[in-house]
Formats: sequence, structure tokens, C-alpha cells
Amino acid sequence: MKKTLFAILLLVTGNTAIGQINMADSTVQVITYWDKGEQQNYTVTHEKIRLQETDTILREFTTYDVEVTVLDQTDDSYTIQWLYKNIQTNNTDPRMQKLMSVTEDMKVIYKTDELGTFTEVINWEEIKNYIEETIGILKKEFEFIPEMAKGLEQIQAIYSTKEAIESASIQDIQQYHSFHGAQYKLLEVLQTQLRIPSFLGPEDFDADIFVYLDEIDMDDNSFVLRSVQEVDEEQLVNATLEYLNKITESMNVNAVLPKLEDLKDLKNEILTASRIHETGWIIYSIMTKTVVLSNTTVIEERIIEIN
Repeated sequence: MKKTLFAILLLVTGNTAIGQINMADSTVQVITYWDKGEQQNYTVTHEKIRLQETDTILREFTTYDVEVTVLDQTDDSYTIQWLYKNIQTNNTDPRMQKLMSVTEDMKVIYKTDELGTFTEVINWEEIKNYIEETIGILKKEFEFIPEMAKGLEQIQAIYSTKEAIESASIQDIQQYHSFHGAQYKLLEVLQTQLRIPSFLGPEDFDADIFVYLDEIDMDDNSFVLRSVQEVDEEQLVNATLEYLNKITESMNVNAVLPKLEDLKDLKNEILTASRIHETGWIIYSIMTKTVVLSNTTVIEERIIEIN
């Protein structure tokens, strides 16, 4: 990352910044020192790869721009807007391009606490109505294409409630704020556990989270934080077996289900790394999610980079 970028950030926010980096004890605090009206622009790249053993059977990516604006700032909260635009995909199917364009020009307005920790989406009803209106137009356009209708229904479902929007629809925003609100010491590993939604059924998974401060760069007034999230292996195996059993029953087929020992290599892991400026603005963030089920591996990567 060029030093001129950090210089720009310092000029924009330096008057209000309070140092988060303490070299005396090798610690940093990730806190948002932002003012009302401040704005940063980002490019987000989202890529998904599916491997069957060693063969790549799917590789698709989407890029879009985000305009991040601080709408309001109080002693105990920030109100922030993300405006999505310039959505592009490598998929040449016009129908898929239409699906990708559903969130074009959509605004997400949300709150954080005074430290920059995400708290809630506040315009979720506006988002829900915006998506419903856009999808309604596309349903009429593609009413005779069942596959398109199914895709539109899936998109509408993840924007149908406040809970759905916060858990499934704004993963880029969640990634952006994942390290905010805490203090970290250089190379000291912090560990915690939380419940995360399961992609195999209604029961959530237990997941271990490991977070550590990897680097402090005083020349650029920035630091790098990394995290590893690992789903409980036993729960993952049991949920997979239950899911496969339900699938075979619903299809009314006699399939030989794998044994426990056949599923020992299952994995659901998320790696996140972010370079953060002293003022709390993200400079670069990358999230890599790897899911291994039997001989299939799905890798999902999201990069957020300041322009």
C-alpha cells in the first residue's frame, strides 16, 4: 500500500485522531475516530471457487464499489451509510448479471457504538422494500424462466427481515468492523467462542475464534490484525451426516451414507486479515472462507480495498 494513501487519511482525519498505537507496550486499540461527513471509497472483490478433488469446476467473481459516509456521530454512536454501485461479474449469462444487479444503488444505513463495533441496521425496512420492488420488476421480465424465479426468491429471502439482513446480506460490513472495539497486544493470541449459523440445518455451530495483532507499522500509522474462526469438528460431522440422511430420505433413494471416519477431513474455517489505519478506517481487508465436505472444497474470498 502506497504511503500517499496514509498521508491522505492523515490529512482528512488527523485533526481529530487520538493515537491508538502504543509502542511502549506494543498494543493497539481499534477505535473509530471519525467525524460527521467523513467519507471513504472502497472496491470490494468477491470470488468463489468450487473444487472437485483437484479439478476447478466453478470460479466466479463479483466486484463493486462502496461509498462509505459518516452520517452522524455522537458521544456513544456512529451512523454510517454504505452505498453500493458499479456491480460487475465475470458471469456472461445475462440472467445472472440481472441477479447481481439487484443491489445496485442500494443504501445500507447502520449504527456502531462509540468504538466502531457494529450494532444494527437501521434502514432495514427501506432495504427490504427496495429489494422487493427491484425483484418485482425482474419477475415480470423473466416470468417464464423458473430458474430465474428461484434465484430471485432466494435473494428476496435474505433481505426479508432485519435479522436476515444483518446475518446474511451485509457480510462485507460485518467483515469491515470485525476487529473494532478491542485492544490487542503484539503477537498475543486472544481466544473466544461463539455460536454461528449452520449452513446444514437449523442448529447453530460452536466456533472457536483466535485473534492476534500481527504487525505495527509506525511509519504508516497502521497495524495488521488477523483472526481464525474454526467450527467445532464433531458438530460439523454430525450435522453433515444428518443432512445427508434427510436428503436421501426426501429423494426416496437407498444411498450408502459415509461413516464417521470417512468425514474426518471436514472443515469450516474463516481467515480474516485487516490493515487498519490509526483513525479506525480500514485500508485493506481480506476474508477467506474454506468449507471442505467429502471430496468437494468451496473457497470464498472477499477483499475490501480503499481507493
